Amino acid sequence: MTQGLFDAPVMLESQLEGLPLKSRGKVRDIYDLDEHLLLIATDRISAFDVVLPEGIPGKGAVLTQLSVFWFRWLYEYEDIVPNHLITSDVAEYPRVCQPYHDILKGRSMLVQKAAPLPVECIVRGYLSGSGWADYQRTGEVCGQSLPHGLVESQRLSEPLFTPSTKAEQGEHDLNISFHAMEATVGKELANTVRDASVKIYQRAAAYAEKKGIIIADTKLEFGVHPATGQLMLIDEVLTPDSSRFWPLDGYTPGRPQPSFDKQFVRDYLISIPAPHLPPEVIAQTSGRYQEAYRVLTGT
Repeated sequence: MTQGLFDAPVMLESQLEGLPLKSRGKVRDIYDLDEHLLLIATDRISAFDVVLPEGIPGKGAVLTQLSVFWFRWLYEYEDIVPNHLITSDVAEYPRVCQPYHDILKGRSMLVQKAAPLPVECIVRGYLSGSGWADYQRTGEVCGQSLPHGLVESQRLSEPLFTPSTKAEQGEHDLNISFHAMEATVGKELANTVRDASVKIYQRAAAYAEKKGIIIADTKLEFGVHPATGQLMLIDEVLTPDSSRFWPLDGYTPGRPQPSFDKQFVRDYLISIPAPHLPPEVIAQTSGRYQEAYRVLTGT
């Protein structure tokens, strides 16, 4: 990735003329290109379900390129479901995209259309975040009992699969039981998605640990090919926005861990009355995203 991607945040607050906008999320803009979708990761950043006025330079490029890295890496394992990535090379995009080459370069993907499952698939390998808060209250995480005496950030004996609803923008995802997921998508599909999610997490976590990063948990999304019915991994995958990344060096159970993800921004916002980010927080957050990419990919 070139340094120019990190010079100033790209917010893309208006639609790209001539491209049909399908949806605009907190971070991504999605354009409908017939049988394909164009996913553009902006430098917008959200915390507590609110998009902040300031962006993080290069964030969208890191999210995109790290997703591309993982999609290609996971593709080598034939026993895991395929993914929706077609290409991230703008020169291979449809002609209608070419006037926006400079905007799209580094921060976009052309992907296969899919019908998204109405659930998000969370895999937790460590006791942290809302899982830790749940455990403190109930001794459980999303209804799954855990042994007594665990501490914050402790590694779990086995990863936990904890699905949630997929909320509309501005609303909160709600944890649901696996039984509720079965009732929503069907028993067979629920089991297939659960097994694929855990397998993806375990393999990626093992790889990342060798590189010096702990993937404490991650959120995955799946969809179904509209013509073939093939299950696919979609959206982003194993990025600092969808996962909790900790440096392995210095990992100490019993306390919160320093992170490569946007937890740094959340921690700052908790300490102030208004949702604005000063230059030093923006710079440090951008650096953390870049460092996660460098460590995981080696480039």
